[in-house]
Amino acid sequence: MSIANTNQVLLRNIDYLESKTPLFIDIECDGFFSAFNEHFPEASIHCHSTRFDLYQSYQKQNKISHASFAAAYTGNADVKHDLIVIAFPKSKREFTYTLSSLANYIEEEAEIIIVGEKKGGVASAPKLTNALLSMCNKIDAARHCMMFYGKFQPQLPSFDINEWFEQYRITLNDVSLVVSALPGVFSQQNLDKGTALLLENLPVKMAGKTLDFGCGAGVIASYIALKYPATQVELLDVSALALASAEKTMTNNGVLGRCFASNSLGNVKERYEHIVSNPPFHQGIKTHYQATEQFLHGAKKCLNKQGTMTIVANSFLKYPPILKQHFGDVDILDQAQGFSIYFCTNR
Repeated sequence: MSIANTNQVLLRNIDYLESKTPLFIDIECDGFFSAFNEHFPEASIHCHSTRFDLYQSYQKQNKISHASFAAAYTGNADVKHDLIVIAFPKSKREFTYTLSSLANYIEEEAEIIIVGEKKGGVASAPKLTNALLSMCNKIDAARHCMMFYGKFQPQLPSFDINEWFEQYRITLNDVSLVVSALPGVFSQQNLDKGTALLLENLPVKMAGKTLDFGCGAGVIASYIALKYPATQVELLDVSALALASAEKTMTNNGVLGRCFASNSLGNVKERYEHIVSNPPFHQGIKTHYQATEQFLHGAKKCLNKQGTMTIVANSFLKYPPILKQHFGDVDILDQAQGFSIYFCTNR
């Protein structure tokens, strides 16, 4: 099994990882945990991720004692972690959010290892952690990655997730709604151009069960629920941060709906009258098409007969051939600012 570059750097410096109750956050699930267990067989390995796909991988590892998936870590109150090992995320704000959320779950002056790709911004870790760590030093640089070692401050500020939501209002076609989004969630501070174009090109009438795939902060589903009262919205995302944001957005606007985690369409059990989506194609700092292409290949099976799908995508993405393969006809409803709106019907 190939081992991620970041995990190779961790294994190069395995002595820094000696601990009794380590907590690994968003560390890729490859041969790393078996190698760690060989070095430290007595360690009780805990893993946490806001990515549902990674959480599912953790669950399959018999070397891992405990795995969790949530917008903020909520471990066992009786277990205090002596070491945190965290993969630097795509968002710097998400990084400080995650460290802040650990206040109740670490030993006093617990150690921390930070690892990430150089082009992902990990070099900024010492500056970002001034208020949370008493020290943070670079230990290694290899495989286009960097690794830092630090110690938490003796006392950390209390953590309240509600203090981390960014909030903004959007008004479109006489529909006004308040959006709440946690760090790391797409369009955390304003409505993106692609979603705005999508909302301008929804069907004239919508009713019945409607799926917002890759829901992010829940803008699409909340807008649909307010504009089309005869719909029942369900929201899917791979990110716990997105799902928590979507639930907050729905609450803001008095919208009822079901949010659930899924890696692409893996957890979808229903059929829908409508699927509406601004499907993601970035994972971290990398362009990543797999989950969205799986969605495009499988979407028809999730629609009722005569059900419709409306999506927005960057015009350069080669989605039309995939859609034509499964749906036959694909209508381009609009093109603007580098985005295209595609409409398909399950005939």
